[in-house]
Amino acid sequence: MIEITIPAGEDLRQQLIAMLGQLGIEGFWEDGDLLKCYVPEQKWSPALQEEMRSVIGMLVSPSTHPLPPMHVQALAERNWNAEWEKTIQPIHVTPRIVITPSWHVYAAAPGELVLTIDPKMSFGTGYHESTRLILGLVEHYTRAGMTVLDVGTGTGVLAIAAIRLGAARAVACDIDEWSYDNAIENAALNGVAEHITILEGDITVTPDRPHDLVIANIQRNVLIPLLPAMRSRLATGGTLLLAGLLTTDREEMTAALHAHGFTVLQERTENEWIALAATR
Repeated sequence: MIEITIPAGEDLRQQLIAMLGQLGIEGFWEDGDLLKCYVPEQKWSPALQEEMRSVIGMLVSPSTHPLPPMHVQALAERNWNAEWEKTIQPIHVTPRIVITPSWHVYAAAPGELVLTIDPKMSFGTGYHESTRLILGLVEHYTRAGMTVLDVGTGTGVLAIAAIRLGAARAVACDIDEWSYDNAIENAALNGVAEHITILEGDITVTPDRPHDLVIANIQRNVLIPLLPAMRSRLATGGTLLLAGLLTTDREEMTAALHAHGFTVLQERTENEWIALAATR
């Protein structure tokens, strides 16, 4: 395992987690003012290191701040997934929805909806603001009998939540093989595997047919190019839910939505993160 340590304040750490996750970084640990990133040794390369430097350069203005140094070291072999699992505890992501890993026993209170998610170092554990924000929107907009498309499904938590909230069918896709396998496992854990079709690949592998609800928790520079494909897969009058967005993305994202024929219905905010609901 390769550990990359980056000095970063709170705001920069959260932005780096959102963007570096798209490069294949498989785990993060916030240690005070340090962000530690973890990559399997076989995936580490000079090219990936340069991609990480480019991401840091996009987020930090070299004219006013020096780029934080990256410290790279190879770690002794350990069961890193087991180490990661120790950090995951049950968490309320909304007043009603609780996410818990299978290795913790959680006694649900009356009216609570408990989702069992074993993350395997993927996003979607409920610890990140963007996951909490979009799950709140999924809870608000899901109706009985809906069809759902979850783009970039990760752990599968959004598709699973939609089914548990009453949706009839969901299609979920992810380009990452580990996420694809993890989403299949989590759908089975929650007893909804027969209601969710999980596909490995980007949005082009999903059926180009109307869905009542389309969900994507990905960063802005990925979301905007996906808008035409998501629009073609959203029923007229259907709802598009987007997260993985920073408050600084608001203007560009809302302008792109309007340009593609969407009307913004709602915005939710937590710290520097936002989630949007829109309709076509």
